[in-house]
Amino acid sequence: MNLLKILDQLSDDKLFEADGITRKAGFSQLANFGKKAVVAGIPLGLSSFMSNSAKAEVKKSEATFAASAALDAVSDALNLALTLEYLEDEFYRIGLGAAGLVPAADRVVIQQISKHETAHVAYLKAALGTAAVSKPTFDFTGGKGGTNGPFKDVFTNYATFLALAQTFEDTGVRAYKGQAGNVASNKAVLQVALQIHSVEARHASQVRRMRGLKGWIIGNDGGGPVPQYTAPSYNGEENLIQAGFNTSTKFGVDAGSASFDETITGQLATTIASTFIV
Repeated sequence: MNLLKILDQLSDDKLFEADGITRKAGFSQLANFGKKAVVAGIPLGLSSFMSNSAKAEVKKSEATFAASAALDAVSDALNLALTLEYLEDEFYRIGLGAAGLVPAADRVVIQQISKHETAHVAYLKAALGTAAVSKPTFDFTGGKGGTNGPFKDVFTNYATFLALAQTFEDTGVRAYKGQAGNVASNKAVLQVALQIHSVEARHASQVRRMRGLKGWIIGNDGGGPVPQYTAPSYNGEENLIQAGFNTSTKFGVDAGSASFDETITGQLATTIASTFIV
């Protein structure tokens, strides 16, 4: 946005007349440069010289800007969640379709998790409507479509499959928490996001137990033979300070860390997911 053009419009005396701001030649012209930029471009104290109608229009613009920003934040957060749900949904469907991969004893559990992920995708797509991102092309070997990815045996080795399942679920849990603030302006969306978050947490705990681990994260250890590429999913989980309180003081390092799950940013969640997107 060209700030000089905005200032040039502000120099027009008509802007400060009692009714000038409401005329087509007044504030509506400024709208061509973007109401967001007008609000941001008004120097401190300048508003005191404006007419009441001008001030009202600026306040209206600020409200529109805030509403637009909130809507964008909700949309971005839901699209991040949708991308992660796309990933999990396809991952489990391919795994269940791979002959001999999932043992009979675990098949019912994996099938149920798969159904949950499919339901999450359906909800998020419906909530976003035409704003929903398209499903990416995934490569769960981590090879970006190549043949030598670090997880090339993901659909032939059940241990690798479960290790990635755990990583995807743990990443999803942290990502949903990280986006809570961005959807807080929409209570209905926030409620459903929290409902999905708790289900993802149950998935993560269940998959961990299927791997012979505890149901929670200790420190930043993914547990067991989790490939090095999954480390970003657990970085920061070793945090011991919560609201200024050192949780290890009374509980010890392991228990103190495990008592609180940490968030991850949308950017980090995207980076992690991108490992598996062609």
